[in-house]
Amino acid sequence: MEVYKGEKKRRYLENHPIEALFGFQVEEFMEVHEYQRDEWIIQEDRRPDFLFYVLEGTAKIYVTHQNGKVSLINFIHADDYIGEMELLNDVYYTKGIQASTKTICFALPFNRYRKQLMEDAKFLRELTKFLSAKATHRAAKYSQSLAFPLENRLADFILQTADAGIYKEKHITVCDYLGVSYRHLLHVLKQFCDKNYLQKEGRNYQIIQPDSLHELAEVLKHH
Repeated sequence: MEVYKGEKKRRYLENHPIEALFGFQVEEFMEVHEYQRDEWIIQEDRRPDFLFYVLEGTAKIYVTHQNGKVSLINFIHADDYIGEMELLNDVYYTKGIQASTKTICFALPFNRYRKQLMEDAKFLRELTKFLSAKATHRAAKYSQSLAFPLENRLADFILQTADAGIYKEKHITVCDYLGVSYRHLLHVLKQFCDKNYLQKEGRNYQIIQPDSLHELAEVLKHH
């Protein structure tokens, strides 16, 4: 993880104005963090020290069950918050959040800003909108698993998790997240390769026709 300093930090603050989200000045103690693919932004069960606001990149939310199984439960994208549940709740089971691609975030230290954040009507309004959209998205994901073929859902998943045009998620994680069998997943991945949407390279897949995948994924967004 890199914490931007000096000119690099100043440039990011200039190019990504954050005043619209808050009713008070946050620049003094706010940091800019960069995480590379597979770096942990938050370790599971370790409460974060920051409220993050994602500027660029994609991250994955994981949870470990009592039997030791680890499940991917959701994605985080630009304009999402990380750590908002820990801000709002003194006792909260913290999920693990791992960068899927290079991810850059504003990071507001709780020890400096917690009281102001919890009393700032502007921020709380924005946070309420975010939490409402998050709940709606989760409900939509469940209905999509019942309503749409794997081809559409897998295309969307590949586009969300690919890094620089390379898709490299573990099959077992994908089966669990999409609620499909290992055999069914391999069958559709083979179809994508046969249609030249993807090209297999060892254990990974290179995206050859992103437009074709976007076309399949777009069906979900109009549901």
